[in-house]
Parts: sequence; C-alpha cells; structure tokens
Amino acid sequence: MKKPKTNKKPAPTRPELTHLDASGLPTMVDVSAKATTARAATAECRVKFPQTVAAQLRENGLKSAKGGVVETAIVAGTLAVKRTHELIPFCHPLPIDGIRFGIDWRSERELEIVCTVKTTHRTGVEMEALTGVTVAALTVYDMCKALSHAIVLGPAKLRGKRGGKRDFGDLSGEVSGDASGGTAAQPKKRGRR
Repeated sequence: MKKPKTNKKPAPTRPELTHLDASGLPTMVDVSAKATTARAATAECRVKFPQTVAAQLRENGLKSAKGGVVETAIVAGTLAVKRTHELIPFCHPLPIDGIRFGIDWRSERELEIVCTVKTTHRTGVEMEALTGVTVAALTVYDMCKALSHAIVLGPAKLRGKRGGKRDFGDLSGEVSGDASGGTAAQPKKRGRR
C-alpha cells in the first residue's frame, strides 16, 4: 500500500547565534574546519552635514582646519580595518589582501563612504568593512566638528559579501580599482562641488 503524498514542506531552520556555545556562554567561532577561500565585503556609511557646513566643505575642497578630510578618513578607516579583531571581541585576526575606500558627495549635504575589504581565509571580512566605514565616518566628524556638532552619521550598512557559505547583497557598486592593499584617495567626481 502506497503512502499518500503530503504537501508538507520541511520546516525552515531558524538561524542561530554563532558566538554562543552549547551552555550559552560567549565564544569565538571555530573556523578550523572551513575551507580557505577568497572573500570580500563592501560596506557604506553616510555623513550628513548642515547646509552651511556642506557648502563650506565643498568650497574648500573637503579641507578643514585640521587638513584633508578625505585623506585623513581613508588613513583612519584603513587602520581600523586592520585592527578590527582588537575592537570586536570575537573577530578573528585576518590577513587583509586589499582595502579600497571611496568617499564622495551623494547629495548636496550628504557624503558617502564606501569600503571594500578582501581576504583569502576561512572567515569573511564583513566586520572589517563595517569597522572601516564607521571609523572613517567618525574621522570626518572629528575633522569637521569645529564647524558644527549637528553632523549626523549613518546609516552604516553592509552592501554585500562574497565567499564562504553564502553570498549576500550586491558588490557591483564596490569601490573601483584593484584591492591590492592600496586605497582610492581621490573622491570620484559626482554632483556639484
């Protein structure tokens, strides 16, 4: 006798937190059994200025009394990427194959910071890309706070990642150029300056 067919689909598995052990204690994920693959992640963060501050920065070519805003943000973001494991408790120290930053005006008052990080390892670089863009945004704030404390940071978000168990998002908007360790120091031309 045949069993009747059922249209029952298996219940989807719920995602679980990976930084907790079986006892519920915080732990670093063991990645030793994972394959070493090429991985990349791109993150973005916005910095929104009051109208008068944005106009002043555009007029000064993104220079402040402290120096070049873009150049300083790229250096700070690069250092942050390389030190992510020192800032986020359960991040693995990773060999970074490349870092690229893009910083440009997204609108009349809003600066967009994009960071792409690449590695060849057993775990991804999403946290490194997110740390890079947020520290770069904090640096923009620091460079410009003498002009106003009404500067708003965020949102910061992951645009996409490649490599590992699953891909996410879209990396087609990643920063152009190779990611061989250099950074794109000049913002691309978009919109009015």
